[in-house]
Amino acid sequence: MKKIKNFMSLLLVVLLMLSLTACGGSKSGTTSGTGATTEAETDGGAAQTDSGSANTTEATGNNLLNVQFDVEVASMDPQIATDGTSFEVIAAVTEGLYSIDKAGSPIPAMAESVDKSADGLTYTYKLRDAKWSNGTPVTASDFVFAWRRLVDPAVASEYSFIVEIAGIKNAGKIIAGELTPDQLGVTAQDDKTLVVSLDTPVPFFDSLMSFPSFLPVNEAFFTSAGDKFGTSPDTILSNGPFMITSYEPAATSITLVKSPTYWDAGKVTLDGINYQVIKDSQQAMLSYQNGDLDVATLSGEQVEQFQGDPEFHSIMAGYLWYISPNQKVKGLENLNLRKALSFAYDKSAIVNNILKDGSIVADFAVPTLLATGPDGKDFRETAGTYPTTDKAQALQYWEAAKKELGVSELKYTMIVEDTESAMNVAQFIQSEIQTTLPGITLEIQSMPKKNRVERMQDGDFELGLTRWGPDYADPMTYLDMWTTGSPNNYGFWSNPDYDAIIESAKKGDLALDVNARWDALKKAEGIVMDNAVIFPVYQKGDAVMIKTGVDGIDFHSVGINRIYKNATKK
Repeated sequence: MKKIKNFMSLLLVVLLMLSLTACGGSKSGTTSGTGATTEAETDGGAAQTDSGSANTTEATGNNLLNVQFDVEVASMDPQIATDGTSFEVIAAVTEGLYSIDKAGSPIPAMAESVDKSADGLTYTYKLRDAKWSNGTPVTASDFVFAWRRLVDPAVASEYSFIVEIAGIKNAGKIIAGELTPDQLGVTAQDDKTLVVSLDTPVPFFDSLMSFPSFLPVNEAFFTSAGDKFGTSPDTILSNGPFMITSYEPAATSITLVKSPTYWDAGKVTLDGINYQVIKDSQQAMLSYQNGDLDVATLSGEQVEQFQGDPEFHSIMAGYLWYISPNQKVKGLENLNLRKALSFAYDKSAIVNNILKDGSIVADFAVPTLLATGPDGKDFRETAGTYPTTDKAQALQYWEAAKKELGVSELKYTMIVEDTESAMNVAQFIQSEIQTTLPGITLEIQSMPKKNRVERMQDGDFELGLTRWGPDYADPMTYLDMWTTGSPNNYGFWSNPDYDAIIESAKKGDLALDVNARWDALKKAEGIVMDNAVIFPVYQKGDAVMIKTGVDGIDFHSVGINRIYKNATKK
């Protein structure tokens, strides 16, 4: 899912039509209904006590949706979570001002109505009559508290940048420690009136309001939970379609039940959702075939085996997988070495022979089907191409690097999350690099995704196979990552010219000229690729099995990957 820094600007007029899914309707990367959706149905669900603790009733029966994850949930704290898996579960139990429909467009959730000022700088939201799962009303103060947490330097949220992207007044200065969180441009005029003030109009502001980082948190409940907030059913409060009855950090199973206190409970037909973390795809398919799963993800040879099955669905996702080289590690600061590594492996073999799930070769830093420019075309249609699989060229770069570094051999470790697909890709890349570049030894160290992310955030790695999913439908959701000082600039690359382009495209002269901005973003991507800041591998495709009779799961390539509110199961 998951993160980047400030972005406030008068963006392209076309972005007025954007949602958190990719631009332009048919390019939204979203599918719904019979085909790429899943569901279940019925009423029910265990209520929570007034203290917020869930009772011990388990979700059982035929109207439960059984869903596979291949990684654990990293966090259930909306202001701390950074990954798509966590976002999916958080969004199932918590609603913000807006949600998104099956086409990816923002739709009112906690916001019953909104009044937008003529200059686009003030939004006044009237909240609907909604309750938390402990019976406490959802109020404007819940949003104020959550958003102040999000920008508070003491909390150090990896997603604080998104408040700047939304243009909320004083966000950047608060994050920098120049102002205090209570000076953020968000106030509770009364219990049901939330006023948001912006520094700069942001055309897709409503879409951002459905992003999980902006979800509300009840301050009294948060305070009572203390350091345990978000770690168990007793410390997770719900105002969404479902509520949690079984969860703990790094759990391999998570159980949700329909929330009886949800404002729109009549629209929810599922009794609940059972998530199961199964990292091995063969084991996942056995569970699917045995009827223990309704939704499962395929990989490798399984795709060929099941792609003719009527329950098979191929869904293009927004995730870009790439290798990040830590340029503070000796040797990796050398451009020729980085280019040698990035050119040394066959990406086509990875997507065609290993993944086989609809993934495509990534010779770019900004994925396809993400955003449409002022010309009405997808960014990738008019941006440059950067083919980087050329083993002969890779060897030439390696020879040049050896001379510049004064070495004949080098050894690096690449950290990788311990999912089957990530390990298969990593082992193939390891073999390719060691064969193509004699003298380079590449070791692989696998670990749970959470640990891999923490290691990369701390700079405690040499090479890392990682991924990034778009948070909003604009190239900036990727390009901002590689600015100097960005918390997602894992490789510590720095380029003043690049920084200047990105800053101007956010809130400078380029921000006021949609055509010039779009061209500048293409130039910025070229700088990233020419400098081998990252080594792109593939853009993810999801091969998913969905049981017949399951319908209404909304798949999205931007923001929240899957939404289950309208899911049904027959």
